Formats: sequence, structure tokens, C-alpha cells
Amino acid sequence: MPVTAKLSRRFYERFGDDLTNELVEWFNQVDATYRADFRDLFQAHFDRLDAKFELLEAKMEQRASQIEAKMEQMKAELLRWNFLFWIGTLGTVVALLKL
Repeated sequence: MPVTAKLSRRFYERFGDDLTNELVEWFNQVDATYRADFRDLFQAHFDRLDAKFELLEAKMEQRASQIEAKMEQMKAELLRWNFLFWIGTLGTVVALLKL
């Protein structure tokens, strides 16, 4: 949404309507050009950031799956040791009861 430049009535009286209107149009064109340039620049930066975020998200998902696999492996190992501990304890209790 372009901002229309307005100049004081005194400016119009001093330099005339034609020159002043031409100056206002030039200001508006410069404003529109800068806005378009900034919009394109911002869009390029946001696109680059989006690409980086997508890459980061993919890496995080990969790491999360690696962590889940490692946790499953540790869980299986812990269950094995737990089972061996209870079997050993049960064997000890049975041996003590036989004595």
C-alpha cells in the first residue's frame, strides 16, 4: 500500500501545482521501488531460512530416531541383566533353602 506524499499548500504556491505534483509522483515511485526491492530481499531471506529450518528439522528427526533405537537397545540389555539377576537370586534362595 503506497503512501501518498503530501506537501504543504505553501510549497504548492511557491513552486506551482505541476512541479509539486511531479515531485510527489517521483517520491511515490521511489517509495514503491524501495518497497518492491525490500519485499524481494525479505522473501529471499525467508526462503533461505525456511530451507535451513527444513534441513534442521530433518536432522532432528534423524537424531530422534537414533536416540529411540539406542534406548530400545538399552532397554533390552537392562531386561536381560534384570532377568539374570533374578535367576541368580532365585538360585541362591533355593540353594539356601536346601541347606
